[in-house]
Amino acid sequence: MPLLREVWKFVIVVPAAATLAIAQQAAPVRPLSLPQALALANGNNLDLVAARRRRAVSEAGIRIAGARPNPTANFTALRDEPHEGVFFDQPLELGGKRRHRIEEAHEEGRLTEIDISTLERQVRRTTREGYYNLALARAETARFAKVAKLAERLRDIARDRFQAGDIPELEVIQAELELSRAQTDFQVAQQEEKVALSELNVLLNEPATTDWQLQSPLTDALRPVDLPGLIERAAESNPELQRLAQELNVERSRHSLLKAERIPNLDLQFGMDFNAPHDFRAGPRGQIALGLPLFYRNQGEIAQSLATQHVLEAEAAATRRSVAGNVERDYLDLVARQTQVDLYGGKLLPASRHLADMAEESYKAGKANILTVIDAQRNAQDVEKTYLDSLFGLQSAFAGLEETVGAPLGQ
Repeated sequence: MPLLREVWKFVIVVPAAATLAIAQQAAPVRPLSLPQALALANGNNLDLVAARRRRAVSEAGIRIAGARPNPTANFTALRDEPHEGVFFDQPLELGGKRRHRIEEAHEEGRLTEIDISTLERQVRRTTREGYYNLALARAETARFAKVAKLAERLRDIARDRFQAGDIPELEVIQAELELSRAQTDFQVAQQEEKVALSELNVLLNEPATTDWQLQSPLTDALRPVDLPGLIERAAESNPELQRLAQELNVERSRHSLLKAERIPNLDLQFGMDFNAPHDFRAGPRGQIALGLPLFYRNQGEIAQSLATQHVLEAEAAATRRSVAGNVERDYLDLVARQTQVDLYGGKLLPASRHLADMAEESYKAGKANILTVIDAQRNAQDVEKTYLDSLFGLQSAFAGLEETVGAPLGQ
């Protein structure tokens, strides 16, 4: 019986695993451009979905602010005359308190909208970086694949020369060691590519098995930007400045509400008294109550609100200057990254590749040793890696500048 049970496990599990593997291999590769990735993240990112649900909380707060006080029903039964009575108590708010409360709730709701838009900009940045991080990982995989082919070709040249008696066996061993190293680096790059793909799928809220064919390469040109225009746009759309300005609006609304609350509410009572045998069987009754603001009229709260407004104004002025400095810093970093990309792509990369090809030809002709070739190839690969990193750094710097400004600057 145990043997039969193991056989059945094998019969059931193996086909299921094979079916899963075939399904994973057959998963279609979907095309994805950067604008499409940004749109997917804006619509599907779970952090954004959760943040946007806060709008319902803000709307409920507006309804709460607009609530009117309920009346109170009272019934009395006394030994004294009149023996019974029914009356209602209705508070009336004066001075526009309800209107001011609603205005304050609306201003607080706009704070929620600013928080949502700030998160949208953060998601836009991380999505752009995640997209190009996957592009970088795939470029690195392709680079290591090319390195492995170069190492394999060098190994073949070393074998041919060793068989011809031109070099010692030590150079063949060195070439094989370089090939093993290149193959290992290629396998590691493949795994890092899977990690980058998984991170992008998390941002887009897509299944982990989703594969993408990236339509926007690392070498995508960026839209030109100018520093004065960026500083001007940041003064209007930077999230920190927007939040401080809205907090100031909320505090001003609160100040208006505090002033309105100094006007006392009117309390109206009306009803009927019953069973006063010597005077009446039923008679109306009424009462008006009005608080007298003699000792305290929200002086402390109003002073605190005014002080808070002054603090927010000072913080806004300091933040405005800080934001201008941050925009300038990010802009100069972007210019530096672009200069690095231009220098490496236009001069250093072609020169290093040409040097590696010359070293290989010299070794093939017996005019150089294998260490010279390996050193030239490693130098070329280091330059290419730096070039790829600079391309990603350029896209990342652009994403950071975009978030600091607080408005899209391109795709």
